Amino acid sequence: MLFSALYSVLRLVAELIQLQTDDSKALKAEVLALRQQVRVLERQVKRVRWQPSDRLILSVLREWLPRSAWAGLLVQPETGLGWHRELVRRRWAAYRGRGQVGRPPLAEECRQLIRQMAEENRNWGYFRIRGELLKLGYTVSATAIRSVLRRAPPAGRRGGLTWKRFLAAHANTLVAADFFAVDTVFLRRLYVLFFIHLASRRIVWAACTGEPEGEWVTQQARNALWQLAEDATEVKLMLHDRDRKFSRGFDTVWEAEGARIMLTPLMAPKANAHAERWVGSARRECLDWMLIVGHRHLSRVVGEYVTHYNMERPHRSRDLMPPAGAEPSGRGGRVVSRPRLGGLTHEYSRQFEAA
Repeated sequence: MLFSALYSVLRLVAELIQLQTDDSKALKAEVLALRQQVRVLERQVKRVRWQPSDRLILSVLREWLPRSAWAGLLVQPETGLGWHRELVRRRWAAYRGRGQVGRPPLAEECRQLIRQMAEENRNWGYFRIRGELLKLGYTVSATAIRSVLRRAPPAGRRGGLTWKRFLAAHANTLVAADFFAVDTVFLRRLYVLFFIHLASRRIVWAACTGEPEGEWVTQQARNALWQLAEDATEVKLMLHDRDRKFSRGFDTVWEAEGARIMLTPLMAPKANAHAERWVGSARRECLDWMLIVGHRHLSRVVGEYVTHYNMERPHRSRDLMPPAGAEPSGRGGRVVSRPRLGGLTHEYSRQFEAA
C-alpha cells in the first residue's frame, strides 16, 4: 500500500516537471553525459540488481521517455511496462484485501466431516457426500467437496472397493488357506497346510505332510469342511494363493459346497495377510524355539499350538479375547498355571472350589 501511494505521488511530480520545463542545450548535454555514464557502468557491472525504489522511478518516467532514450538504459521498454503492471496489481490487491471477497471458507468442522465421510464410504461420490451434508445442515457445493478431498489424500481417492475393505465385509463367510515349510533336524522339509476363518481368526484345520500331493490336499479340504459344518460356520469364499500345491480337486471340493474360489495376485503376500500373520505367530511363538524331529513330532507340536491359539491366546482384533475361547471368569478362585509345548508357554485360569 505504501509503494502504491508513493507511485501515485511520483507520477504527479513528473507531470508537473514536464509542464514547467523547456528544452535547452544544457538539459540535452546532461542527458548525453548520463548516457555515457550508463555505457561505462554496463562494461563494469555484469548484472544490475534493481531495488524496488529504482523500479518505481523508472515505471513513473516510462511514459515520458522517447523510444530512442531507452537505448541508453539498462532495461527494455517491455521491462518497464511489466514493472508498471506489477505496481498497479499490488495497488488493487491491497484495495481488495480490505473486505471479504469471494465465497466464505468452509468451517473446519465441515472439512473434517467431509474427510470422515469419504474415508468411511469409499464408494460415495461428491454429490452423495453433498446430500449427506445437507441433511446435517451444511450447504456445500460438489466442487468445494472435491477441493477438500484433493488436499487430503488418501481420502480423496474415490470409487472402487479396496481389498482390505472387501475382506472385512466378507470375513464372516471367508476362509483362507496357505502352506508354510518347516525343516527338521535331519534337513527334511515338511509342509503345514492350515485353514483360518477370518472373522473369528480361528484356525479351522491344520495338517502336516512331507509330500503335499493333490490327493492329500483334497482330503484336507474335506476335513476342513467337516469341521466348519460341526461349528455351524457358513463358507462362501475360499481364499488362497496360486501355489501349485492347491490342486484342481482342492478347489472342486469347496465349489461343491457353494463356495467361490478367490486367488490372490502374484507376488502379493499381503493379499492373504491374515494367514501370513498366523504363520509369523506360529514361528515366533513355537516353531523357532523347537527342533522338529519328524512328521509325527511336527503334527503333535502344530496341533498343540493350534489348540492354545484358538482357546487361550489373546487376539488384538478380538479385544484381547481368544478366537474360540470362553468369556472371562472374573475374580475369585485360585489361579492355575498350565505349561504348554513343554513349558515354552503357559496358560492361566481360575479354579473355583466346589460349594
